[in-house]
Amino acid sequence: MEFSAAVAQRRAVRDFSDLAVERDVIEGLIGLAALAPSARNLQPWAFAVLRDRKRIDDYARRAKEWLLAHAAEAGFGSLEDQLRDPAFSLFYQAPAVVMILARDDTRQSSEDCCLAAETFMLAARDRGLGTCWIGLSRPWLELPATRAELGLPSGYHVVAPIILGYPKKWPASHGRKPPEIHWLDA
Repeated sequence: MEFSAAVAQRRAVRDFSDLAVERDVIEGLIGLAALAPSARNLQPWAFAVLRDRKRIDDYARRAKEWLLAHAAEAGFGSLEDQLRDPAFSLFYQAPAVVMILARDDTRQSSEDCCLAAETFMLAARDRGLGTCWIGLSRPWLELPATRAELGLPSGYHVVAPIILGYPKKWPASHGRKPPEIHWLDA
């Protein structure tokens, strides 16, 4: 796939086939994500991968319950109706969750991890895989008990929790607004 096609055709995928995503495929995507630019070439990212569907579904349920109990403080009060829907799964029954972690808490590290996340999502699209960044899950994933259960390294922070899988179908584009451009060269 041409780069411009991968960019134009990338979508937030929330409906996946039952196919598992093989470890070597995920490693290849992570290898490409690690080529993203970073400030002073510090490459402050690490990656945590979960491919156990039962655990993913359990975490989705538990994160949803926590969010319902803490929606206002987590800043997601406007999504309460969606969270109350019994059919809603926070991780959309995805076969894999890839978390991009910042190895420290400096601002630039989080921004650099966002660059790696975008590179990861474009690489996935290029290989026929769908992704969706599930920012709604981050407050729960960052809880000390959740971090300990997952085995996330101490001092690392979840920046980009991304679900990954083979889409049942590619969603249609929602379109884009024209970019707002301010030309500053008098």
